[in-house]
Order: sequence, then structure tokens, then C-alpha cells
Amino acid sequence: MAEERLQRRLAAILSADVVGYSRLMGIDEAGTLTRLKAIRRDLIDPLIAAHSGRTVKLMGDGALVEFGSAVDAVTCAIEVQKQVQERNADSPEDSRIQFRIGINVGDIIVDGDDIYGDGVNVAARIQALAEPGGIYISRGAAEQVRDKVPIKIETRGEQTVKNIARPIEVFCIIAEDRNAITVAVNKSETDVVQPPMITDKPSIAVLAFSNMSGDTEQEYFSDGISEDIITDLSKLSEVHVIARNSSFTYKGKSVDVKQVGRALGVRYVLEGSVRKAGNRVRVTGQLVDAASGAHIWADRFDRELTDIFAVQDELTKEIIAALKVKLTPEQKVRLTHKSTIDVEAYNLFLRGREHTWIHTRGGNIEARALLGRAIAINPDFAAAHAYIGFTHVNDYVNGWTDFPERSLQIGLEMAERAIQMDEEEAQGHFAAAVALLWHREHDRALAEARRCVALTPNWAEGHLAIAHILTYSGDAATAVGAIENYIRFDPLYKDIALYFLAEARISLGQFDEAIAALKQRLQRNPNSETSYALLAACYGHLGKTAESQAAWADVMRIAPDFSIERRRRILPFKNPEMFEYRIEGMRKAGLPV
Repeated sequence: MAEERLQRRLAAILSADVVGYSRLMGIDEAGTLTRLKAIRRDLIDPLIAAHSGRTVKLMGDGALVEFGSAVDAVTCAIEVQKQVQERNADSPEDSRIQFRIGINVGDIIVDGDDIYGDGVNVAARIQALAEPGGIYISRGAAEQVRDKVPIKIETRGEQTVKNIARPIEVFCIIAEDRNAITVAVNKSETDVVQPPMITDKPSIAVLAFSNMSGDTEQEYFSDGISEDIITDLSKLSEVHVIARNSSFTYKGKSVDVKQVGRALGVRYVLEGSVRKAGNRVRVTGQLVDAASGAHIWADRFDRELTDIFAVQDELTKEIIAALKVKLTPEQKVRLTHKSTIDVEAYNLFLRGREHTWIHTRGGNIEARALLGRAIAINPDFAAAHAYIGFTHVNDYVNGWTDFPERSLQIGLEMAERAIQMDEEEAQGHFAAAVALLWHREHDRALAEARRCVALTPNWAEGHLAIAHILTYSGDAATAVGAIENYIRFDPLYKDIALYFLAEARISLGQFDEAIAALKQRLQRNPNSETSYALLAACYGHLGKTAESQAAWADVMRIAPDFSIERRRRILPFKNPEMFEYRIEGMRKAGLPV
């Protein structure tokens, strides 16, 4: 008798499991089982039925579900994660039930009510890669849902997984409705903003180069080389480059390149080292495929210290060649460092720039001293002028100066001087944009910020400056999009971005969304009195008087001399009524403002 022919069909397979199930059972076995059953009964089963799915099997902490289409599988998964997140809102953090979900479209073998085969195995492997609360899908699923479901899809590159012979290209779901799903990326708190889809461009993160000089005082030099490579690559719109703020998070740590690639959403990672001894410098670099761990390119440069700019140029061009990016003649010229910069001036510049990014009053003072010495050696050092200008503006914004108007004016003059020296110095346009915003010259500020981004399309700070200017100019909706652009390049973004997002949401009357952003910022920066002040305004507008008064009490606790009048005077709203809109919320709560 002939063997019975295997029944096969194409299907969309959803694999889900509970994050940290063993830990939850160890804490409270009976309670965990009760909550999990309730979630399945009240949320998951009805959603599967509503999207024409079939639960194939339950496996304690997991489930396997079959759908007729990828569209049904993805929309069901998004709704599951949304409703589970909402259900978790009032639960203690250590007892929350979260799911990882993986979706694949592929051939399956049907055996009664059960299913097997490669299509099922791939879904399970993808699910294991997903972050808590996240949804990962295969390329096959991504192609079927693109333009059919209101989502954006962020690549996680090709992943090598257990018992699957070929690498699998994995994508992360980002819902257009920001309340529908959130995906935590290397952070413990839930994100309220997510980066939009990364394009098919080569994407790269440059890690901080290791200082091999045996002298911790030389750390600034190896960091500076790394930052200069990031800056050079950021000039190319054909490449997607992660900001220093995110890539330097791994500095001094033993890293798994594959994990870095997943966390930052990049295909390639550049590692390297710098050894500076006397008048000699050795720079090594290696480009790694974050999906497979394979080395794509590696080289070593042993040169005189006076040749450091030639080393940077050569290293950058070799990386670009390894990424298979073809440069135009104009781009080749733009990537060539100015050889007229004195090496000692460059050393001083690297140290000064490092102090600038500390963002403290003392850091600004030290930065100006170092950068001033660099200019004394090289009077036409445009970048040094730009950074000095930025420190003065930063002093004005943060109240770190006894002569605020003078500081602001000096900042603008220094930035404009940098632009005159070198119109293609993006930092000059950035510093000018920030100074002009606080001068309330909104249109000029926006033009300078956009010129900065045109020169360095990948520079995250430029996109954040655009968002800041748009918010104060009255175009809050566009500002939200600019913040999303910023996060594309800085996925482990600074907490100030959440404050800017909250400002934009308030201008749009989206108080709940603003509160979510402010709460997340306060998790990362619990002493932000300005965030508590905005929180008080939001709660006031929502009629939550007690919460508003509690937030204001935190303002007074952190900064007893906090002045609404000072904020009214210095915040550069194009339309002053937008500031009063915030104060109106406080007044509704009966606050003494």
C-alpha cells in the first residue's frame, strides 16, 4: 500500500512565549498561572478568533497559532501586545506578564490538528530573538504586510539561529499608532517613541576605539579618532550611521557584536584601537557583519603622528569601499581632512570637544580654554570656533552665566565666524541654529539647522535641533517626525529628547502622550524640575488636581527658586500664547503661578 502523501500548505505562523516564565513561576506559581490563563481567556483567544486564526497548541508558557495570511497574523499580534501592555499598567513590574512574538510565512506539514516543518521552526526561532513586548517577523511576512498594515518595519539584519541551515533576515514591527506596540531596545523602561523603518542602506555603528597607549590621559585621543570617523561617515546620505551617544554606550565593555547590531539596528559594527607613543601612532580597525559575526575588512596603519589626518582619510575610505558605497568626486573632496591643521591644535581640539559634550558649566569653561589654545595655534580652525560658540549658547540656555545676553551674542558671533571660515563645517551651522532659536529668529534658525543636516544627513544632533526649533515655531506635528528621525540615528537617545517630545505633544493637546514621555524622562533623570513643571501642566489640563499639585511639589523640592517668570522670559516660543497654554493647565489645578 502506498504511503499516505504528506499534506502541506502555505500559512502564516505565529509563535509566542512568556518572557521570564521560570522566574515568574518561582516568585508566585499559582498567581502566575491564574494571570496567564486570564490573559489567554480574556484577551488572546478572542483576538485570535477575530483575526481568523487557529490555536494549534499551547505549551505552558507559549503558543503556536496558524493564520491564513500574514496580515491577519501581524494585526492580531499588534493588538495582543497592546492589550497586554494596557493590562500590565496597574501590575507590579516584577510580576508583569510580557510576550515575545515571532511570525513567519512558509510551508508547513499538517498532521491532524498539529503542524510541523520549516515554516514553524523559523517562526519559533524568530520569536526567541524578539525583545520583551516586541514582534519580529521574517522577510516573507514583511513583504506580505508592507503597505497593507499601518506599521513600519525596522531591519534586524540576518540572524544565524539554531537548527536552521541558512541565515534568516529578521524585521521588527513598529506600529504607526505609537500606543499600539512598543519595543524595548536595551532599556528597562517602556519606550514612548520608536525609530521609523531603517532603509536598505548599509547601516553601521562605530564603537569607541580602544586606547592602547597605556595612559588613561590619552583616552580623549582614541575617542576623538572614533568620533571623527563617525562624523566623516555621517556626511554620506548613502550610509546609515549611528550616533556617538549610542555607539559609545559600549565603551570599555566586552561586547557581543551580534547583540550590538540588534540593539542599534545595524548590519555592520566597526571596532578598532589607537596606540599613541611619542611621535608615532598606530590605528587598527575591523569591520564586522553584525548578523553573522564575520569580518568584512581589517587593516592597520602605522604612521607619524603628523600623518593622523591621512590615516583617518584612508581608514574612512576603506570602510566605505568595504560597504560597497561608491563616492562621487565631490564626496571624495568633502571626506578629505584639511591638512593645514597643526597636530597640537588638533589634540587640544579633541580634548575641548570632549569637555563640550559633558554639558556642565565646568565642562564649558574647560572646553573654551582648550579650544582657545587650539585657535591660538590655528586661527582659522573653524570647528574650534563653532564649539566655543556652542558652549556660550549652552551657558545661556542653562543659566550658567552672569551675563546671559552677552553669552548668547558671543555664541552666535562665534558660530557665524566658523561658517565664514568653512561653510561646510556642520557644527558651525548647528551652533548658529541653536543661538538663533534663542534669539527668537526662528526662520533663520531652521534654515541653519537644515543646512547642518544637509551637510551631515546622519548627524543625530542636527535632527534634534530641527525638532526643537519646529516645536517653538509652532509646528509641533512636524517636530514629532523630526524626533523620530533623530532616534533613527541615536536609538539609545538622550533623555532630553523625551522632554522635547513632551513639549510637542502638549502643543498638540496630547496630554496623555506628553505625560508618558515625561514619566519616562523622569525615570532616567529624576531631578528634572522642568519635566515636573510640564507634568503639573498636563495633569492640570486633564483635571487631575492632586497629581498636578504633587508634580509641582517635586518642582519646589528640586529647585525652590524655580521661576515661571524666568521661563516665560527666556523660552523662545514664536507665539507666546503657547507658553500661556502650559500655565493655564497649572492654574486649573490651583497652583500659585
